[in-house]
Amino acid sequence: MAAPTLNLIGGGQLGRAMGRLLAATGVLTVQDVLTRSQASADQAVAFIGAGRAVATYAQLRPADMVLLAVSDDQIEAACAALALTVGPGTLVFHCSGAKSSAVLAVAAARGALTASVHPVRSFADPARVAADFIGTFCGIEGDAAALALLAPVLEAIGARSVVIDAAAKTVYHAASVFASNYLVTVLDAALRAYQAAGIDAQVARELAGPLATETVRNVLRLGARPALSGPIARGDLATVARQQAALDGWDAPTGELYRALAAATVTLARA
Repeated sequence: MAAPTLNLIGGGQLGRAMGRLLAATGVLTVQDVLTRSQASADQAVAFIGAGRAVATYAQLRPADMVLLAVSDDQIEAACAALALTVGPGTLVFHCSGAKSSAVLAVAAARGALTASVHPVRSFADPARVAADFIGTFCGIEGDAAALALLAPVLEAIGARSVVIDAAAKTVYHAASVFASNYLVTVLDAALRAYQAAGIDAQVARELAGPLATETVRNVLRLGARPALSGPIARGDLATVARQQAALDGWDAPTGELYRALAAATVTLARA
């Protein structure tokens, strides 16, 4: 039995990685690939190892599934452009972490099944993602019929699917920002503060590494409240006040960050 066909819209890092994964497993047949230009579509097809590069929506052949791997602000426009080529039963899905399947309403109005699949990975290196995708969590939501069709596809590429509340999709995405992006910001503050105390930048990273790594391990093993240590956890608010004053005098933006984090940590400690 032939594998369902897939048209891919968007040939960036995520689109290329997902295209290669899906083609390599054979769970779907990558059919047509449309990107911003013919040249980039050709490059995407070469990376994926399957499919036909096309230059316009009019060149897209009917497919069983369509993946919109475009930037978040282009999803609705791409869906509208695609809508004339989809019909009842076509599965249309995107991979945005911030937007729900509701942005695919134009396709849904034509009878398409709609969903979103958000792989919780960094796609900076699409070749590596495609090579070690097994075990990757994917937040999914959408039509029940769409999710039923996607289930064997996600299983075939080794994804661990987690159903999320579409109404809370933005909060879900913010969770990943906290766990990744803002963690970087906090560690940057720590490294700069070490350096302000006269510690070499490389030594500062080596100093912070074991502390940060062990803290993350404790949070994941025990939960946030039991993993909390330091002056706020033991009620030493005098030390917190001295640190606040020192940071305000050294670097005002870092002092503001400390103030906000201290307030949130006091709430956590009292929980």
